[in-house]
Amino acid sequence: MERMLCSGVDGSAESVAAARWAAAEAVLRDARLHLIHASGRDPENTRAEAAVVRSRARQILDEAEAQVRKACPTVRLTDEHSEGPPAEALLRKGNTAVVTVLGSRGLSAVRGLIVGSVAQDVVARSHRPVVLVRTAEGEPGGAVVLGIDVTEPCDEVIEFAFVSAHLRRVPLHVVHGWSDPSPTSIADGEIALVEGSNRMKEWQGFVDAVLQPWRPRHPDVAVELTVRKGRPAPMLLDAAADAALLVVGRRVREHPRIGPQTGPVTHSLIHHATCPIVVVPHA
Repeated sequence: MERMLCSGVDGSAESVAAARWAAAEAVLRDARLHLIHASGRDPENTRAEAAVVRSRARQILDEAEAQVRKACPTVRLTDEHSEGPPAEALLRKGNTAVVTVLGSRGLSAVRGLIVGSVAQDVVARSHRPVVLVRTAEGEPGGAVVLGIDVTEPCDEVIEFAFVSAHLRRVPLHVVHGWSDPSPTSIADGEIALVEGSNRMKEWQGFVDAVLQPWRPRHPDVAVELTVRKGRPAPMLLDAAADAALLVVGRRVREHPRIGPQTGPVTHSLIHHATCPIVVVPHA
């Protein structure tokens, strides 16, 4: 079966930037890029109004395709106009794709990133990786940065990071932030960390153990580690300032009252990261 990436386009500069990024990624992964424009559906539209909507959708797709082919002439392209809700269209197609790529509307590195409601919905509900891309031209040539939580290591997240670094021929920078346990945070049967100056070595050992199975599978990927005491989100934002890609995970879970959640660290990162960020769902 042919591998596919999908990218949502809506006529904005952000969505075109995302489509260009997705095209380069599709070529790296030897996959097809599928562009989607979802215009929604208004049951009260007349036939003439509906025809105008379809014509505008075709124009948006054609313009995005022209921009993508200009930036990446060798990419294999298909497209689709959906009259349903945008998030539903992207989730339906994205759940059969290698990755879904969406544009993010940024303010500044200081004030943070505004992520649209559609993008937030797709990130929170997708069963496949979702990449958010800002409008900056090109992709930085830095490392792939991976945020890792050794308390719940996830094969899907680690694999995506190693493959991304391999495809780009760049190092993989693994970041883990730890904090001192409180007396109430260590349950019966859990590992109690050593005291004092040896605690850093203990955490580094945990990270090395989680990564150990992956190093032989990707011997060409140089791995750099940052393991230190501190809050994970600021550490990852600092490490990813000039990164090619930031890779983080999202545990698949749904709050009974407020629906799917991204988790506090991932939520912060998708609003403030200045490089492309991929959110990889896992069990």
